Amino acid sequence: MPGILIIGAGQAGASLAAEARRLGYLGSITLIGEEPVAPYQRPPLSKGYLLGEMDLERLFLRAPSFWRDHDINLMLSRCVTAIDRAASTVCAGGDIFHYEHLAIATGASARHLPEAKGGLLNGVYTVRNVADVDAMAAEFRPGRNLLIVGGGYIGLEAAAVGAKLGLNVTLIEMAPRILQRVAASETSNFFRELHLSNGVDIRENIGLDRLVGTDRVSGAVLSDGTELAVNFAIVGIGVMPRTRLAQDADLVIENGIRTDAEGRTSDQNIWAAGECASFPHEGGRIRLESVGHAIDHGEVVARNILGVSQAYEAKPWFWSDQYDVKLQIAGLNAGYDQVVERRGEDGSRSIWYYRGEQLLAVDAINDPRAYMIGKRVLESRQTIAPDCVVDASIDVKTLLSRAVAVSRPSAIL
Repeated sequence: MPGILIIGAGQAGASLAAEARRLGYLGSITLIGEEPVAPYQRPPLSKGYLLGEMDLERLFLRAPSFWRDHDINLMLSRCVTAIDRAASTVCAGGDIFHYEHLAIATGASARHLPEAKGGLLNGVYTVRNVADVDAMAAEFRPGRNLLIVGGGYIGLEAAAVGAKLGLNVTLIEMAPRILQRVAASETSNFFRELHLSNGVDIRENIGLDRLVGTDRVSGAVLSDGTELAVNFAIVGIGVMPRTRLAQDADLVIENGIRTDAEGRTSDQNIWAAGECASFPHEGGRIRLESVGHAIDHGEVVARNILGVSQAYEAKPWFWSDQYDVKLQIAGLNAGYDQVVERRGEDGSRSIWYYRGEQLLAVDAINDPRAYMIGKRVLESRQTIAPDCVVDASIDVKTLLSRAVAVSRPSAIL
Protein backbone atom coordinates (compact mmCIF):
# COMPACT_ATOMS: atom_id res chain seq x y z
CA MET A 1 0.00 0.00 0.00
CA PRO A 2 1.46 3.45 -0.90
CA GLY A 3 2.85 5.36 2.04
CA ILE A 4 5.91 7.56 2.58
CA LEU A 5 8.71 6.97 0.10
CA ILE A 6 12.03 8.69 0.80
CA ILE A 7 14.75 9.07 -1.83
CA GLY A 8 18.10 9.42 -0.09
CA ALA A 9 19.30 7.53 2.98
CA GLY A 10 21.51 10.25 4.41
CA GLN A 11 20.99 12.22 7.60
CA ALA A 12 17.86 14.06 6.40
CA GLY A 13 16.15 11.00 4.93
CA ALA A 14 16.96 8.81 7.91
CA SER A 15 15.75 11.47 10.36
CA LEU A 16 12.53 11.90 8.40
CA ALA A 17 11.80 8.17 8.44
CA ALA A 18 12.57 7.78 12.14
CA GLU A 19 10.49 10.81 13.13
CA ALA A 20 7.47 9.67 11.13
CA ARG A 21 7.49 6.36 12.99
CA ARG A 22 8.08 8.05 16.34
CA LEU A 23 5.00 10.16 15.76
CA GLY A 24 2.90 7.04 15.20
CA TYR A 25 2.62 6.91 11.43
CA LEU A 26 1.22 3.46 10.64
CA GLY A 27 1.60 3.40 6.86
CA SER A 28 4.54 1.98 4.97
CA ILE A 29 7.85 3.83 5.03
CA THR A 30 10.47 3.05 2.41
CA LEU A 31 13.94 4.58 2.53
CA ILE A 32 15.98 4.19 -0.65
CA GLY A 33 19.73 4.76 -0.61
CA GLU A 34 22.34 4.55 -3.36
CA GLU A 35 25.16 3.37 -1.12
CA PRO A 36 25.56 -0.24 0.06
CA VAL A 37 25.82 0.75 3.74
CA ALA A 38 23.14 1.75 6.24
CA PRO A 39 22.62 5.47 6.96
CA TYR A 40 25.72 7.00 8.55
CA GLN A 41 27.14 10.33 9.67
CA ARG A 42 29.39 12.08 7.16
CA PRO A 43 31.39 14.68 9.17
CA PRO A 44 33.84 12.12 10.64
CA LEU A 45 34.78 10.96 7.14
CA SER A 46 37.36 13.73 6.78
CA LYS A 47 38.39 13.47 10.44
CA GLY A 48 38.32 10.34 12.60
CA TYR A 49 37.40 7.86 9.87
CA LEU A 50 40.13 9.07 7.54
CA LEU A 51 42.62 8.92 10.42
CA GLY A 52 41.59 5.35 11.15
CA GLU A 53 40.31 6.28 14.61
CA MET A 54 36.69 5.29 13.83
CA ASP A 55 35.42 2.15 12.17
CA LEU A 56 32.38 1.97 9.92
CA GLU A 57 30.00 0.73 12.61
CA ARG A 58 30.70 3.82 14.73
CA LEU A 59 29.52 5.96 11.83
CA PHE A 60 26.06 4.39 11.69
CA LEU A 61 23.22 6.70 12.69
CA ARG A 62 21.22 3.79 14.11
CA ALA A 63 21.90 0.20 15.03
CA PRO A 64 21.27 -2.06 12.02
CA SER A 65 18.28 -3.58 13.82
CA PHE A 66 16.56 -0.20 14.19
CA TRP A 67 15.15 -0.13 10.68
CA ARG A 68 13.73 -3.65 10.93
CA ASP A 69 12.37 -3.12 14.44
CA HIS A 70 10.54 0.03 13.32
CA ASP A 71 9.21 -1.52 10.13
CA ILE A 72 11.13 0.87 7.89
CA ASN A 73 11.95 -0.75 4.56
CA LEU A 74 15.59 0.22 4.05
CA MET A 75 16.64 -0.45 0.47
CA LEU A 76 20.36 -0.03 -0.20
CA SER A 77 22.40 0.02 -3.42
CA ARG A 78 19.35 1.32 -5.28
CA CYS A 79 19.53 4.26 -7.67
CA VAL A 80 16.28 6.09 -8.36
CA THR A 81 16.22 7.03 -12.02
CA ALA A 82 12.84 8.74 -12.47
CA ILE A 83 9.84 10.21 -10.70
CA ASP A 84 6.44 9.88 -12.38
CA ARG A 85 4.27 12.52 -10.74
CA ALA A 86 1.13 11.62 -12.67
CA ALA A 87 1.29 8.00 -11.53
CA SER A 88 2.78 8.79 -8.08
CA THR A 89 5.61 6.33 -8.66
CA VAL A 90 9.38 6.24 -8.79
CA CYS A 91 11.61 3.89 -10.74
CA ALA A 92 14.63 2.37 -8.99
CA GLY A 93 16.73 -0.47 -10.32
CA GLY A 94 14.02 -1.47 -12.76
CA ASP A 95 11.38 -1.68 -10.00
CA ILE A 96 8.39 0.63 -9.65
CA PHE A 97 7.47 1.99 -6.20
CA HIS A 98 4.18 3.75 -5.46
CA TYR A 99 3.87 6.56 -2.94
CA GLU A 100 1.28 8.67 -1.21
CA HIS A 101 3.93 11.12 -0.04
CA LEU A 102 7.35 11.38 -1.67
CA ALA A 103 10.27 13.00 0.14
CA ILE A 104 13.44 13.88 -1.76
CA ALA A 105 16.51 13.92 0.49
CA THR A 106 19.25 13.41 -2.08
CA GLY A 107 21.74 15.77 -0.41
CA ALA A 108 24.63 17.24 -2.34
CA SER A 109 27.53 15.94 -4.41
CA ALA A 110 31.14 17.06 -4.41
CA ARG A 111 32.35 19.32 -7.18
CA HIS A 112 35.00 17.62 -9.33
CA LEU A 113 37.84 19.03 -11.35
CA PRO A 114 37.07 19.03 -15.07
CA GLU A 115 38.79 16.49 -17.27
CA ALA A 116 40.87 19.24 -18.90
CA LYS A 117 42.45 19.95 -15.50
CA GLY A 118 43.21 16.29 -14.83
CA GLY A 119 40.11 15.53 -12.83
CA LEU A 120 39.78 12.00 -14.25
CA LEU A 121 43.32 10.88 -13.42
CA ASN A 122 43.74 8.06 -10.93
CA GLY A 123 44.83 9.31 -7.54
CA VAL A 124 42.47 12.31 -7.57
CA TYR A 125 39.83 12.14 -4.85
CA THR A 126 36.93 13.97 -3.27
CA VAL A 127 35.64 13.47 0.28
CA ARG A 128 31.91 12.86 0.25
CA ASN A 129 31.10 9.27 1.17
CA VAL A 130 32.57 6.13 2.73
CA ALA A 131 33.66 4.79 -0.64
CA ASP A 132 35.65 7.98 -1.29
CA VAL A 133 37.57 7.67 1.95
CA ASP A 134 38.07 3.92 1.65
CA ALA A 135 39.51 4.46 -1.83
CA MET A 136 42.10 6.99 -0.65
CA ALA A 137 43.01 5.45 2.71
CA ALA A 138 45.99 3.48 1.38
CA GLU A 139 47.46 6.69 -0.08
CA PHE A 140 48.19 8.14 3.36
CA ARG A 141 51.73 6.92 3.89
CA PRO A 142 54.47 8.99 5.53
CA GLY A 143 56.69 10.95 3.18
CA ARG A 144 54.29 11.03 0.25
CA ASN A 145 53.28 14.29 -1.44
CA LEU A 146 49.63 15.27 -1.03
CA LEU A 147 48.12 18.21 -2.89
CA ILE A 148 44.86 19.63 -1.59
CA VAL A 149 42.88 21.88 -3.90
CA GLY A 150 40.63 24.20 -1.92
CA GLY A 151 41.04 25.94 1.43
CA GLY A 152 37.59 25.33 2.89
CA TYR A 153 36.84 23.16 5.91
CA ILE A 154 36.98 19.85 4.02
CA GLY A 155 40.38 20.74 2.55
CA LEU A 156 41.75 21.90 5.88
CA GLU A 157 40.50 18.81 7.71
CA ALA A 158 42.13 16.56 5.10
CA ALA A 159 45.33 18.61 5.40
CA ALA A 160 45.34 18.06 9.16
CA VAL A 161 44.99 14.30 8.68
CA GLY A 162 47.82 14.27 6.14
CA ALA A 163 50.12 16.28 8.38
CA LYS A 164 49.37 14.10 11.42
CA LEU A 165 50.21 10.98 9.39
CA GLY A 166 53.54 12.36 8.22
CA LEU A 167 52.79 13.36 4.64
CA ASN A 168 54.16 16.40 2.81
CA VAL A 169 51.00 18.46 2.41
CA THR A 170 50.56 21.41 0.06
CA LEU A 171 47.23 23.22 0.08
CA ILE A 172 46.32 25.75 -2.59
CA GLU A 173 43.47 28.26 -2.44
CA MET A 174 42.66 30.50 -5.36
CA ALA A 175 41.03 33.14 -3.15
CA PRO A 176 43.24 35.66 -1.29
CA ARG A 177 42.87 33.63 1.92
CA ILE A 178 41.65 30.27 3.16
CA LEU A 179 38.03 30.14 4.41
CA GLN A 180 37.31 33.43 2.66
CA ARG A 181 33.81 32.39 1.61
CA VAL A 182 32.73 31.24 5.07
CA ALA A 183 34.71 33.09 7.74
CA ALA A 184 36.26 36.40 8.74
CA SER A 185 39.97 37.01 8.38
CA GLU A 186 40.43 36.50 12.12
CA THR A 187 39.30 32.88 11.79
CA SER A 188 41.29 32.40 8.59
CA ASN A 189 44.43 33.76 10.24
CA PHE A 190 44.13 31.40 13.19
CA PHE A 191 43.80 28.31 11.03
CA ARG A 192 46.52 29.40 8.62
CA GLU A 193 48.98 29.67 11.50
CA LEU A 194 47.76 26.38 12.95
CA HIS A 195 48.46 24.53 9.70
CA LEU A 196 51.75 26.26 9.04
CA SER A 197 52.92 25.28 12.53
CA ASN A 198 52.11 21.67 11.66
CA GLY A 199 54.16 21.73 8.47
CA VAL A 200 51.43 22.30 5.87
CA ASP A 201 52.52 24.42 2.91
CA ILE A 202 49.59 26.83 2.37
CA ARG A 203 49.57 28.85 -0.84
CA GLU A 204 46.81 31.44 -1.08
CA ASN A 205 45.80 33.42 -4.14
CA ILE A 206 47.12 30.48 -6.17
CA GLY A 207 44.92 28.35 -8.39
CA LEU A 208 45.43 25.05 -10.16
CA ASP A 209 46.28 25.20 -13.84
CA ARG A 210 46.18 21.42 -14.23
CA LEU A 211 47.15 18.09 -12.75
CA VAL A 212 49.54 16.08 -14.90
CA GLY A 213 50.17 12.38 -15.42
CA THR A 214 49.52 9.59 -17.91
CA ASP A 215 46.94 7.42 -16.16
CA ARG A 216 47.72 8.52 -12.62
CA VAL A 217 48.45 11.95 -11.24
CA SER A 218 52.16 12.58 -10.83
CA GLY A 219 52.37 16.34 -10.63
CA ALA A 220 50.59 19.68 -10.71
CA VAL A 221 51.09 22.96 -12.51
CA LEU A 222 49.85 25.92 -10.49
CA SER A 223 48.46 29.19 -11.82
CA ASP A 224 51.76 30.97 -11.12
CA GLY A 225 53.67 28.41 -13.19
CA THR A 226 55.04 26.46 -10.22
CA GLU A 227 55.33 22.71 -10.79
CA LEU A 228 54.87 20.27 -7.92
CA ALA A 229 55.49 16.55 -7.58
CA VAL A 230 52.24 14.94 -6.44
CA ASN A 231 51.52 11.38 -5.33
CA PHE A 232 47.80 12.01 -4.93
CA ALA A 233 45.37 14.92 -4.69
CA ILE A 234 42.22 15.72 -2.76
CA VAL A 235 39.77 18.19 -4.27
CA GLY A 236 37.68 20.21 -1.81
CA ILE A 237 36.04 22.92 -3.92
CA GLY A 238 32.50 22.75 -2.61
CA VAL A 239 29.33 20.80 -3.30
CA MET A 240 26.27 21.06 -5.52
CA PRO A 241 22.70 20.18 -4.49
CA ARG A 242 21.51 16.98 -6.15
CA THR A 243 18.43 18.16 -8.01
CA ARG A 244 18.44 16.12 -11.24
CA LEU A 245 15.51 13.88 -10.30
CA ALA A 246 13.43 16.87 -9.21
CA GLN A 247 14.36 18.85 -12.30
CA ASP A 248 13.50 15.95 -14.62
CA ALA A 249 10.13 15.76 -12.84
CA ASP A 250 9.54 19.47 -13.57
CA LEU A 251 9.65 20.55 -9.95
CA VAL A 252 10.71 24.16 -9.36
CA ILE A 253 14.45 24.53 -8.80
CA GLU A 254 15.97 27.57 -7.07
CA ASN A 255 19.39 27.01 -5.49
CA GLY A 256 18.21 23.49 -4.82
CA ILE A 257 14.70 22.11 -4.85
CA ARG A 258 12.43 25.02 -3.97
CA THR A 259 10.18 24.33 -0.99
CA ASP A 260 7.75 26.32 1.08
CA ALA A 261 8.23 26.87 4.80
CA GLU A 262 6.86 23.41 5.55
CA GLY A 263 9.14 21.58 3.10
CA ARG A 264 6.59 21.05 0.35
CA THR A 265 7.80 21.37 -3.25
CA SER A 266 5.79 22.71 -6.19
CA ASP A 267 3.93 19.36 -6.12
CA GLN A 268 1.70 19.08 -3.05
CA ASN A 269 2.54 15.39 -2.61
CA ILE A 270 6.31 15.79 -2.92
CA TRP A 271 8.55 17.15 -0.18
CA ALA A 272 12.27 17.90 0.04
CA ALA A 273 14.61 18.03 3.04
CA GLY A 274 18.26 18.60 3.80
CA GLU A 275 21.04 19.89 1.59
CA CYS A 276 19.13 19.43 -1.67
CA ALA A 277 16.37 21.87 -0.66
CA SER A 278 16.09 25.63 -0.44
CA PHE A 279 13.56 27.20 1.91
CA PRO A 280 12.30 30.61 3.10
CA HIS A 281 14.47 32.29 5.72
CA GLU A 282 14.14 35.80 7.19
CA GLY A 283 12.67 37.39 4.10
CA GLY A 284 14.94 35.53 1.70
CA ARG A 285 15.69 31.98 0.66
CA ILE A 286 18.66 29.83 1.64
CA ARG A 287 20.04 26.32 1.36
CA LEU A 288 22.11 24.92 4.24
CA GLU A 289 24.83 22.29 4.33
CA SER A 290 25.10 20.93 7.86
CA VAL A 291 24.22 17.91 9.96
CA GLY A 292 22.07 19.92 12.35
CA HIS A 293 20.01 21.29 9.50
CA ALA A 294 19.56 17.86 7.90
CA ILE A 295 18.28 16.40 11.16
CA ASP A 296 15.95 19.28 12.02
CA HIS A 297 14.64 19.75 8.48
CA GLY A 298 13.98 16.04 8.03
CA GLU A 299 12.05 15.89 11.29
CA VAL A 300 9.96 18.98 10.50
CA VAL A 301 9.08 17.60 7.07
CA ALA A 302 8.01 14.31 8.70
CA ARG A 303 5.67 16.22 11.03
CA ASN A 304 4.19 18.18 8.14
CA ILE A 305 3.62 15.05 6.06
CA LEU A 306 1.55 13.89 9.02
CA GLY A 307 -0.42 17.16 8.99
CA VAL A 308 1.22 19.23 11.73
CA SER A 309 1.74 22.34 9.53
CA GLN A 310 4.93 23.55 11.23
CA ALA A 311 7.09 26.20 9.55
CA TYR A 312 10.75 25.27 9.57
CA GLU A 313 12.97 27.72 11.48
CA ALA A 314 16.64 27.05 10.82
CA LYS A 315 19.03 27.11 13.78
CA PRO A 316 22.33 26.81 11.95
CA TRP A 317 25.31 25.27 13.69
CA PHE A 318 28.47 23.68 12.31
CA TRP A 319 31.79 22.33 13.53
CA SER A 320 35.25 21.38 12.34
CA ASP A 321 38.01 19.35 14.04
CA GLN A 322 41.61 20.03 13.01
CA TYR A 323 44.54 18.68 15.05
CA ASP A 324 43.60 19.35 18.68
CA VAL A 325 41.39 22.30 17.79
CA LYS A 326 37.59 22.23 17.73
CA LEU A 327 35.84 25.01 15.87
CA GLN A 328 32.14 25.40 16.69
CA ILE A 329 30.01 27.80 14.67
CA ALA A 330 26.57 29.11 15.57
CA GLY A 331 24.48 31.20 13.20
CA LEU A 332 25.08 32.52 9.68
CA ASN A 333 27.50 35.39 9.12
CA ALA A 334 26.12 36.51 5.73
CA GLY A 335 26.02 40.31 5.51
CA TYR A 336 28.20 41.06 8.54
CA ASP A 337 29.79 44.52 8.74
CA GLN A 338 31.67 44.20 12.04
CA VAL A 339 33.74 41.49 13.70
CA VAL A 340 35.03 41.45 17.28
CA GLU A 341 37.30 38.88 18.86
CA ARG A 342 37.28 37.68 22.44
CA ARG A 343 40.34 35.90 23.82
CA GLY A 344 39.89 33.13 26.36
CA GLU A 345 42.17 30.92 28.38
CA ASP A 346 44.82 28.55 26.98
CA GLY A 347 44.65 30.04 23.51
CA SER A 348 40.88 29.73 23.14
CA ARG A 349 39.06 32.53 21.38
CA SER A 350 35.78 33.42 19.75
CA ILE A 351 34.94 35.62 16.77
CA TRP A 352 31.57 37.42 16.88
CA TYR A 353 29.89 38.67 13.70
CA TYR A 354 27.54 41.65 13.68
CA ARG A 355 25.40 43.62 11.28
CA GLY A 356 24.95 46.91 13.06
CA GLU A 357 24.23 45.92 16.66
CA GLN A 358 22.65 42.58 15.71
CA LEU A 359 24.65 39.45 16.44
CA LEU A 360 24.67 37.14 13.42
CA ALA A 361 27.11 34.34 14.21
CA VAL A 362 29.92 33.14 16.45
CA ASP A 363 33.06 31.16 15.60
CA ALA A 364 34.25 29.54 18.83
CA ILE A 365 37.78 28.06 18.75
CA ASN A 366 38.32 25.63 21.63
CA ASP A 367 35.78 27.71 23.53
CA PRO A 368 32.58 25.69 24.08
CA ARG A 369 31.19 28.20 26.58
CA ALA A 370 31.32 31.04 24.07
CA TYR A 371 29.69 28.77 21.51
CA MET A 372 26.81 27.82 23.80
CA ILE A 373 26.22 31.42 24.85
CA GLY A 374 26.27 32.64 21.27
CA LYS A 375 23.95 29.85 20.17
CA ARG A 376 21.44 30.58 22.95
CA VAL A 377 21.46 34.31 22.18
CA LEU A 378 20.94 33.71 18.47
CA GLU A 379 18.15 31.20 18.98
CA SER A 380 16.35 33.60 21.32
CA ARG A 381 16.71 36.35 18.68
CA GLN A 382 18.69 38.56 21.02
CA THR A 383 22.07 40.25 20.79
CA ILE A 384 25.02 41.16 23.01
CA ALA A 385 26.70 44.52 22.49
CA PRO A 386 30.15 44.14 20.88
CA ASP A 387 31.83 46.18 23.62
CA CYS A 388 30.54 43.69 26.21
CA VAL A 389 31.91 40.76 24.22
CA VAL A 390 35.44 42.18 24.09
CA ASP A 391 35.44 43.42 27.69
CA ALA A 392 37.82 41.04 29.49
CA SER A 393 36.45 42.14 32.86
CA ILE A 394 33.11 40.51 31.99
CA ASP A 395 33.31 36.77 32.59
CA VAL A 396 32.13 34.72 29.63
CA LYS A 397 29.61 32.95 31.87
CA THR A 398 27.84 36.23 32.58
CA LEU A 399 27.67 37.40 28.96
CA LEU A 400 24.25 35.82 28.62
CA SER A 401 22.87 38.25 31.20
CA ARG A 402 23.90 41.12 28.89
CA ALA A 403 21.71 39.87 26.03
CA VAL A 404 18.93 42.18 24.84
CA ALA A 405 16.19 41.78 22.27
CA VAL A 406 16.77 43.46 18.92
CA SER A 407 14.60 43.34 15.83
CA ARG A 408 16.40 41.12 13.36
CA PRO A 409 16.88 42.85 10.00
CA SER A 410 16.07 41.18 6.72
CA ALA A 411 18.77 38.76 5.66
CA ILE A 412 21.20 39.81 2.95
CA LEU A 413 21.29 36.87 0.58
